[in-house]
Amino acid sequence: MTNTTPKDLAARAAEAIRSLNHSTQSAKGELTYPGDAYKTVASLKLLTQRLPQSFDQLSHFLGALAKTGAVTADYGAPDDHIDEARSALASAALIAQTLTEHLDRAHNALAPLGYDTTTEA
Repeated sequence: MTNTTPKDLAARAAEAIRSLNHSTQSAKGELTYPGDAYKTVASLKLLTQRLPQSFDQLSHFLGALAKTGAVTADYGAPDDHIDEARSALASAALIAQTLTEHLDRAHNALAPLGYDTTTEA
């Protein structure tokens, strides 16, 4: 059975992006038409649109966990580490939103492109 815990899903997402990186190498030849780039960018935009929710929910989890008093740290105060992690997650959410905006621009720029089959490359 496939694990569906948050850590397992994040690991699978990271592996999927690694595979995407390999398949978009020009030597692989898996991108042929402008529509291939258009659809790939659309999916990446969707991915980045969804990231802020994950970051916010992780931050909420950490905040609730801190209130239990059951968190320890190898060094320093646990609350300081949790606060730093939550701040970084909030920044990551903003960066993901900015990334989504840039991917939206790329997606819109790709929309009118087609492939001329009358010419040879």
